[in-house]
Amino acid sequence: MARELLPNADIRVLRHQGTNEEHEYSNGCFSSIEEAVVFAPQIAVISSPATFHITTAQALAEVGVHLFIEKPLSASLRGVTKLLDTCQKQGSVLLIGYNLRFLPSLQRFRDLLGVGVIGKVFSIRCESGQYLPSWRPDSNYRQGVSARRELGGGALLELSHELDYLRWIFGEVDWVKATFSRQSNLEIDVEDTAHLTLGFAPVLDGSQLIGTVNLDFIRHDTTRLCTVIGEKGSLRWNGLTGEVDLYEAGTKEWGELFSHRHQRDDSYMAEWENFIACIEIEHQEPFVAGEDGLKVIHIIEAARRSAASDGQMIKVEKMQVKKVSL
Repeated sequence: MARELLPNADIRVLRHQGTNEEHEYSNGCFSSIEEAVVFAPQIAVISSPATFHITTAQALAEVGVHLFIEKPLSASLRGVTKLLDTCQKQGSVLLIGYNLRFLPSLQRFRDLLGVGVIGKVFSIRCESGQYLPSWRPDSNYRQGVSARRELGGGALLELSHELDYLRWIFGEVDWVKATFSRQSNLEIDVEDTAHLTLGFAPVLDGSQLIGTVNLDFIRHDTTRLCTVIGEKGSLRWNGLTGEVDLYEAGTKEWGELFSHRHQRDDSYMAEWENFIACIEIEHQEPFVAGEDGLKVIHIIEAARRSAASDGQMIKVEKMQVKKVSL
């Protein structure tokens, strides 16, 4: 996509292991971050395992490179605030690759909830899962990032898209209860299932919206659904089909409100276009900014603490990003 959008760009690939392999669409390779910094790129895409994101991104941010970091922003909080501060000081764009927000169907789902199509929202049921060996059938799932703890794998991190779009639609998460487990015979050293209950920030009348999130690597019926229950009915988003359906109170079946069957690369192209636009238009904020990525990590950290304490309610730490005067 970089080559398609930037046909005349000098594109280099950073690999920490030397190779003579030719990279399609690239103009060459680096074997160290020092070489990449000397090259002085204008933009960089960080798509290494999550445990290595911050080290690479920080070195590039310090010399003013605009950054597109694949989700999640990192596997932990270590170094994240420093990276965000550096990007702000340098005036660098930082976009996080939560591409689901760029889907027209999810945007319509959010808009419909915003105009009150089901009235007051009472509850959220969100689930996402796919059998891990079927994700990339041409590769050994045991060696992939998703299967390995040291690379930032596990259902919670790999499927954190759900945490991002839920807080985008319903506001900040106040607390988390979580349970992680390995229920399958998959040869992995991470959780294959994560069950979360989220309490969103209370609204003015004192009520608090509660949502459940089920994430897994074990289901053979690939699923990505979000169902919202309200006073006037239920609204459902299907992330695989691009459909938004409404079940109105007093009816006996679901009715389709919107359908947009997206192609596999549509949302990826849209986030690339947003990234480039933010670079070209000064002070334009990315659709999914660094602060969004940090807020997701805070939810993940609270979930980890909850799972380690047998599912106790854990408050989500409030994000504090230091503002730097330019």
